[in-house]
Amino acid sequence: MIKILTTGGTIAKRYDEISGKLHFDKKHLEKMLGQGRCTRDISIEAIMMKDSLEMNDGDRQKIYDAVLACKETSIMIVHGTDTMVETAQRLSTIEGKIILLVGAMIPYAFKNSDALFNVGAAFGALASLDVGVYVVMNGQVFSWDRVQKDREKGVFCTKRH
Repeated sequence: MIKILTTGGTIAKRYDEISGKLHFDKKHLEKMLGQGRCTRDISIEAIMMKDSLEMNDGDRQKIYDAVLACKETSIMIVHGTDTMVETAQRLSTIEGKIILLVGAMIPYAFKNSDALFNVGAAFGALASLDVGVYVVMNGQVFSWDRVQKDREKGVFCTKRH
């Protein structure tokens, strides 16, 4: 079984035509998995619905505690991209589990979103990785300590030293 923890982020946002603002869609993951015809045995738990720029150490501790409490050893965390690496670092001391963080640069609800591709890549990665903490974005799997977000290009890449 795969445990999926959702925390919000760009991937979960949708446009509200009435207010003209972006809001979180709490059913985004179920919609994605349905569209992708996912047949994996999964359990989904919402931890929070926050933009990752608004996350603080207390929020990262909630995510840490939720991962630690999981009986499953394969865990996918759907997370905002801006502070994904910071959360991955916080989780890096957890042993005996495959933990990967995934998100999107464009909300799932928007045309040309990278969300389905990234989540699909994350499912594939879970099937082949050893225990550890990873970031899966842009069709690549990165160790948490060897990745960075290139804000100019809008992609994740290997960390420059």
